[in-house]
Amino acid sequence: MGGVFSGSLALLSDAFHNLGDSAAILLGYFAQLIGRHPETERRTYGYRRAEIIFALLNSIFLIVISVFLIFEAAKRFSHPQPINGELMLIVAVVGLLANLASAFLLQGGSKDSLNIKATYLHILSDALSSVGVIIGALFIWFTDISWIDPVITILVAIYICYETWPIIHQTLSILMQSSPELDYACIKKDIKQIDGITGVHHVHAWMIDEHRIIFSVHINLKDMKLSEVEPIYQRIETLLKNKYHICHITIQAEVERGIEETMFNTPADKATTSDEVE
Repeated sequence: MGGVFSGSLALLSDAFHNLGDSAAILLGYFAQLIGRHPETERRTYGYRRAEIIFALLNSIFLIVISVFLIFEAAKRFSHPQPINGELMLIVAVVGLLANLASAFLLQGGSKDSLNIKATYLHILSDALSSVGVIIGALFIWFTDISWIDPVITILVAIYICYETWPIIHQTLSILMQSSPELDYACIKKDIKQIDGITGVHHVHAWMIDEHRIIFSVHINLKDMKLSEVEPIYQRIETLLKNKYHICHITIQAEVERGIEETMFNTPADKATTSDEVE
């Protein structure tokens, strides 16, 4: 409302930035509630991707708003409009104080939770954009130079896109089941160091959300009883959970089947033996 009544696009862009962050916190909370629903026959991994979907939708909304603000700011260079610098300054200061108060409330929890820490750092960046709007408001109030407002608008919009794009990239990667950043060569080496394992192949890894990694692997063993295989499974699971923070692990034991396959068994790899990959 302050952006509309003052005529300041810069203030309006800062407002949308804060609105987007507030929506992200609120949607994230509801997504966590949805994600707590138990697994069902139709959702065997549960509803944990609800938070990823909400984050993607919120990020796309911020990108669309930023592009709109950039176009509107470009128009104002040729058709400047009067701006109430005093009102713009007052509202920007209120926004800055609100961001600082929010950061103060989150500071304690940011030491124990990565999610709260990310939100805390994001709110500090909101405070930084509010400082930019305040500086612009002071220039407009004392110099009456209206083109400063669209310049700040474009800078804030670009800053929003810069902050939002990594979130879009990460959420799309998770939804497309892209492989998480793991040291697969080291994983293979660690698994093969376990007694009894002669080969590691056919690896698949993906993420349910930003924290939970799903991992499946085929291993080659000498011919043995199932009761002798289970302790090997337990050692692999302990290794992957403790060292690589993988939460869900599926292991398939084989004797000779697939022993010539590589870790990922891609068409380009079929002509290469596992020894050459190492």
